[in-house]
Amino acid sequence: MKLKILQILPALDAGGVERGTLEVASFLAREGHEAWVISNGGRLVPALEHSGARHVAMPVHRKHPATLLQVRPLRRLIERERPDILHLRSRVPAWIAWLAWRGMDPRTRPRLVTTVHGFYSVNRYSAVMTRGERVIAVSESIRRYITDHYPQADPSCIRVIPRGIEPDRYPRGFRPDAAWLDEWRRAQPHLERRRTLLLPGRITRLKGHEDFIRLVAALRKGGHDAHGLVAGDVHEKKRAYLAELHALVERLGMKDHITFLGHRADVREVMAVSDIVCALSQQPESFGRTVLEALAIGRPVVGYDCGGVGELLGALFPAGRVTPGDASGWVAAADRILRGSCDAPLPVGAPFLLDSMCRATLDVYRELAEGGR
Repeated sequence: MKLKILQILPALDAGGVERGTLEVASFLAREGHEAWVISNGGRLVPALEHSGARHVAMPVHRKHPATLLQVRPLRRLIERERPDILHLRSRVPAWIAWLAWRGMDPRTRPRLVTTVHGFYSVNRYSAVMTRGERVIAVSESIRRYITDHYPQADPSCIRVIPRGIEPDRYPRGFRPDAAWLDEWRRAQPHLERRRTLLLPGRITRLKGHEDFIRLVAALRKGGHDAHGLVAGDVHEKKRAYLAELHALVERLGMKDHITFLGHRADVREVMAVSDIVCALSQQPESFGRTVLEALAIGRPVVGYDCGGVGELLGALFPAGRVTPGDASGWVAAADRILRGSCDAPLPVGAPFLLDSMCRATLDVYRELAEGGR
């Protein structure tokens, strides 16, 4: 049964929602289905169209009352193109699409799917993401968030589909090529024979950079020649926070033991040459793709046991789970890894593979298209 799927999101720039939309659309096109995406456009549109999917540009991205003017044009497009499935990926376009869909004949309108990608603020605005005839949760933590805060959402209609990685891009035991390693050693000679810990992620308070600096300092006090690497860009509005981090480094005497790498397009390679990858978000994450990528190539991760990160560590590397805020527990876990007294992470397989994610999503589409209630 060939299907016509219409996904809608604000824009096709960088981000987890955007990447997942592109991955599913590309998969559908390869499988012979008709894949459409509506957004305001963005740098991923050429990749989407190259995959065989079709993009329709509509201004469905602005959180502004004027965006409601798109309800009628979107309804006309849906009535004209007659997709089997309408898949809502983000709150602003979800409201537009849901209002358009609600005003259509229930006998002929497409079936409705939503994906809850994150721990949204709990209110009527966010509730639209739970109104699908099937609601996809990207982790078990998100499923609990839905059932805890939106009792009107039928638990039997929720499907947990974790995000997935490409095993060819993140193979077990991945090592950077010789040219990359040579350049890395030239740029970071101070890391020779040191034990390196990496914190990947944007420079924001939520990512736990202050904890990271203090924890690397504690490891050094415990006898490890540890060096911390911070890989992530900083928005202009976060420059003051970056200055706070540099001041903390100075105050702790860590100037020679913490390196701010800035934005890196080669985080996979940096993870591969690090002894430990860290996940210290101050709020639960819905999934934790970077954690999964690190574990996939066989790098141990020490992270706070909450949200999607805790789920991934529980499934693949329990030795890396630490109670949020437990500094001594974190140092103890890192110490065991650095001393070689922990087993390696388990190999990453289903359901955490990209193909698994896409096929499970297609199963949801088929379930509804074939008349599922």
